[in-house]
Amino acid sequence: MTAANPTVGRKNRIRLASSDLVFQVFACVYLSFAAIIVLYPLLYVLAASFSQTQAVISGKVFIWPVGFNVEAYKAVFKHSLIMSGFYNAFVYTILGTSINVSMTVVAGYVLSRKALYGRNLFTFLFTFTMLFSGGLIPTYLVVRAVGFLDTRWAMVVPNAIAVWFLILCRTYFQNSIPDDLMEAAEIDGSSDLGFFLRIVLPLSGAIIAVLTLFYAVGHWNAYFDALIYLKNQKLWPLQIILRNILIQNEITAEMLSSVKLLERAQGIKDLIKFAIIVVSSVPMLIIYPFVQQYFVRGVMVGALKG
Repeated sequence: MTAANPTVGRKNRIRLASSDLVFQVFACVYLSFAAIIVLYPLLYVLAASFSQTQAVISGKVFIWPVGFNVEAYKAVFKHSLIMSGFYNAFVYTILGTSINVSMTVVAGYVLSRKALYGRNLFTFLFTFTMLFSGGLIPTYLVVRAVGFLDTRWAMVVPNAIAVWFLILCRTYFQNSIPDDLMEAAEIDGSSDLGFFLRIVLPLSGAIIAVLTLFYAVGHWNAYFDALIYLKNQKLWPLQIILRNILIQNEITAEMLSSVKLLERAQGIKDLIKFAIIVVSSVPMLIIYPFVQQYFVRGVMVGALKG
């Protein structure tokens, strides 16, 4: 065996121009600075939620908990409806996202086919709803008329399709599923439904992951529809319950009579606020890494090729 020639490796290296080297250094410094700006609030919220009240008030918390304390989390999880809130949030997220993704993918695929008669009219009708809507009161009357008030369906059916995601999905299909593939499938005897199920869906993992992530985050963070349509507390999603926990710890007029009591109440309120942010964000942070690669690919394909 002959020893490796170190000069070969040096000759094969691509020399960067001075301007390119300066740009790369600048890009690394800039991106590092931007990453610190983005990460610090997240680390601070997490550290503050586990810190002592006095340390948070006095500003001693930086990126590490000061005086480890879990009282805020105890206060949050001690609430009688917190577990039902988690359950309802998962139900609304899974059920709602399934309805959203299935309807958006089907509608997007149909609108992407040039053979559809009246395709432009249907696209216009969908787009029209982005500019003009019936408003809150007419929507409430419709939900009441169909019997969805105070039911789980009120949280998932009224917002079954987001038009922006429908347009994104249609653009993806137009650029990723050529008509020649459909013609080849027809020659082999495939029906439209078979082509959609056996060919289109397996090739659409990227856009489906994008839709799933966006819709899931929207359902997980949704609370306004619950305020309007749900009276039964057992049907409330997590965000409503966390909001009520925070409101219950608001400073009242009686607290103003004592400076120490006011300070302690404000500190507890801040700790609970930080704990609520962590509790409501963790599930989505756990899910995101699994769809991140599809998320980036689907957004770029659906946006740049449109």
